[in-house]
Amino acid sequence: MKRKLLCALLTGAMVLSAGSAVMADETESETSNVNEDGSVNDPSQVEVDENKLVMWSLFTGGDGEYMTKIIDDYNATSPSKQVQSITLVWADYYTKLQTAVAADKGPDVGLSHVSKLPELVDQGVVEPLNDYLDELGVDLSSMYTQNSLDSVTFDGEIYAIPLDTHAEVMYYNKDILEKAGVELNADGKLDISSLDDFKAMLDKVKAVMGDGESPLSLPNTGDDPYRVWWATYYQLGGTPIVNDDGTEVTLDKDKAVEAAEFVKSLYDDGYVATGIDDHQKLFQSGKAGFLFGGTWAVGVMESTDGLNFNVQSFPQLFDEDHCWADSHTFILPVNGDRDEDETKAAVEFMVAACKDGGLTWAGSGQIPANTEVTGNEEYAALPYRSNYQDEVEKAVLPAKNPHFYAMKDGMIQSLDTIWTGTNDAATGIDALVDELSSNLE
Repeated sequence: MKRKLLCALLTGAMVLSAGSAVMADETESETSNVNEDGSVNDPSQVEVDENKLVMWSLFTGGDGEYMTKIIDDYNATSPSKQVQSITLVWADYYTKLQTAVAADKGPDVGLSHVSKLPELVDQGVVEPLNDYLDELGVDLSSMYTQNSLDSVTFDGEIYAIPLDTHAEVMYYNKDILEKAGVELNADGKLDISSLDDFKAMLDKVKAVMGDGESPLSLPNTGDDPYRVWWATYYQLGGTPIVNDDGTEVTLDKDKAVEAAEFVKSLYDDGYVATGIDDHQKLFQSGKAGFLFGGTWAVGVMESTDGLNFNVQSFPQLFDEDHCWADSHTFILPVNGDRDEDETKAAVEFMVAACKDGGLTWAGSGQIPANTEVTGNEEYAALPYRSNYQDEVEKAVLPAKNPHFYAMKDGMIQSLDTIWTGTNDAATGIDALVDELSSNLE
């Protein structure tokens, strides 16, 4: 009897131990799946509410907070279907989205850059929206410019609803500029109409910079110097990088080299300190006179205590006035488990998020794409935003090419060799052209 009791106790202890181990493993798995910024590594591990639409987001940080508010406000209106958002790691977002849709496990609602949309359309990842918009009585032409609609239209079908335009703009620290003797105009902005104007300001700021500070905050690899190169190339009169059919490289190599030499000069002339990892944080900490960065940092900057800054459009340094920009859009991923009512509810949310949530989204610093929002008096009353509203007209978007994202990665890698001094400008641009050619159809 005692032996049976001992066996029973040991068995029970083993079961409890095993159960505790499983619970510990599950808890550890759930914890390790969520990162500090709230993004998840594996969206399939997130418990979802079957009664809600699931949206996959790529927004973290300041952007993420504004998108969360848009969703919360929408859910509070008692819609036919509420929305549950899951934020993925930005670097993995598109790969996971494409893989999930291929396995018929995609979300109900997604987000895409307009520059990535051609690839998603080409691969059959997203559904057209026309029929659902018609059923809902929604006329997007009354809410968007024709250029904005054209960017999401393929063969006469609308595949996304534009949320914003986000562009590379110029921030400046007013305290540092005052110390350097750089004057602002009557509107509190900088009058820059040439490269000489800008470099004269940089020289003055450079003269008052100390250790750990930088006249211009810019990393020496990655997206931001690429965006400055992009703007410069088109300001110099550069031709489209590839043709509309995506079959031929049409880059003006001479202009591309000239643009690259300008960007490299910012490093070589000591306007950019070495070793800048987070150029936005450096400016935010008050240690840089200027910052070339995205519109999405405006909300963060204006909430930073003690930062006396302003922001305006990317400066015209050469003959033409252009800048780099992209656009976030809402998409309807292909999902065999989503029924017609859920699909209409998803499209209904996408429209409302851009229209009713547009003013909230403007708080992040992005330029809402919906013209009903930008024409609103409340939007006009927001500080800073009118300083760079013209970026929408200045922006040069990439061709609607399904291979552009792969092309962009190759371009950035080639340009990085120039900024880091591995290649001269001509050699780096030759490598860039080779990368472009390898991605053509």
